[in-house]
Amino acid sequence: MAAETRRHRGIFNLAALLILWEVVGRLDLVAGGALPGFTEILARLWVDRADYPLHIWATLTASAVGFMLGNLAGIGAGVVFALSATALRLFRGVNVAIFALPPIAIAPILVLTLSGMAPRIVLAALGVYFVTMTSTVIGLSQADSRATDMIRAYGGTKRDVLRLVQFRGALPTILAGLRIAAPNAVLGAILAEFGGGGRWGLGAYLLGSLGRGEPDRLWGIGLVATLIAGASYGAFALLSTRFLGATRAVTLNTAVPTGKPDPGHPLKRAALAVGSLALPFLMWWAFIRLTGVPDMIAKTPLGVVDYLFVAPTAEAAQAKLLAALGQTLPITFLGMAAGLAFAFVLAISSKLIPHAVEAFTPVALVTQTMPLVALTPLLVLILGRGNALTLWVTISVTFFPAFVTLAQGIALVPRTAGDLPRVYGASLWTEMRMVTIPAALPYLFAATRLTVPRALLGVMIAEWLATGKGLGNLLNQSRGYLDYGMIWTVAAVSVGLSVAFYQLVVFTERRVLRRLGMTTAE
Repeated sequence: MAAETRRHRGIFNLAALLILWEVVGRLDLVAGGALPGFTEILARLWVDRADYPLHIWATLTASAVGFMLGNLAGIGAGVVFALSATALRLFRGVNVAIFALPPIAIAPILVLTLSGMAPRIVLAALGVYFVTMTSTVIGLSQADSRATDMIRAYGGTKRDVLRLVQFRGALPTILAGLRIAAPNAVLGAILAEFGGGGRWGLGAYLLGSLGRGEPDRLWGIGLVATLIAGASYGAFALLSTRFLGATRAVTLNTAVPTGKPDPGHPLKRAALAVGSLALPFLMWWAFIRLTGVPDMIAKTPLGVVDYLFVAPTAEAAQAKLLAALGQTLPITFLGMAAGLAFAFVLAISSKLIPHAVEAFTPVALVTQTMPLVALTPLLVLILGRGNALTLWVTISVTFFPAFVTLAQGIALVPRTAGDLPRVYGASLWTEMRMVTIPAALPYLFAATRLTVPRALLGVMIAEWLATGKGLGNLLNQSRGYLDYGMIWTVAAVSVGLSVAFYQLVVFTERRVLRRLGMTTAE
């Protein structure tokens, strides 16, 4: 009965949203018609119906293949990293670098070095790998140690513990990660198409439609992409709901290990640190050599150093880079903090006032599943090309993954954990503050780790498509000038910044969770 009531409420909320959209659009209340009425968009979709099948098929194929390959790699790597702290430390630099790679920077390089659908598939796979890998590590690391002890007491092996306890308990967290990964796969494929990855695809169709001044067509393309991503999100949301009740513990695990890893020999620690830093650069160098990219286009790590510090144009390149960083970093920090704060408030509200969150969910889902390259031109018509646009885009791409992760952590806290505060007359907010939020702290830090690279990516895409300043604009200008040295430099600097911010979050997480006697996910 409760499920039916929620379904009816969801239908009512969606209908109310569409009616409001139609009225606002028909009356041209937003930027003189930048937001057409919903029926106007549907009418344009019908007029353009012959254009869509091949574009949809190209995007759907690349997204699906990239989604499968990226998630297979992410789950497999997550299992390895959860079982081996050494492997996790060694590949930490690679993992963060993969997630922090700006697709708009590497899409042209992939198009030049790979053929056919490969650039789209690679970007789609890169977009989902880190999210799924992180979710897998978190889920396996938060296994109930009481069940693990019981399996071991009856002679079970590590494989038995992994199969019967850890992996089963991690399913809700993994599925929550897949919910976030599904729209990322669509975004990766469309970004590759937008960057010149072929004739067919929604990204190519969007690129060809940008200069026509037809908001109804742009909204139609965006909604089609949203429908594809949203359907994938919904499928995994249903699976997550199905497995959550079957895997949640009845009580809080009072025997959680402290998560203090064996420090090992100092030489081993030093070797792992050096290896973690060097491995991304070795893979960068190996990719260039194995693909045979011409030296004019490809820049090895040493080539970037030469371009930025040794070449005759190094001083001018440094000035351009520093000026762009001065424009990008402040809005990135602000957007990241605002997105994370909004996600935290929304996640808590999902338990305190669930009806309000349910009403907001359709809007949040659209902002998450509509690809940035489709959403940004539409927002330009509404918000202009200033900092408000950049901040809005950054918040929209950071808050929803963080919200999903936080809400999953709050949902996994056993209901019986709040029995003691309630017995003493505590309010729902007091129970949340004293029990639920501390128990969900690992998920808060996981959400922060997910937010860091996405914030920089959101800012760069807004700069690239709209504002004409910052790292994104510098990247766009460098592509026009065929300044491949600056393209590789911007990519390397953006990855380095994301890695540094990520490591700062990891350091803070370790200190806080160890002080509280909880395990860390990294």
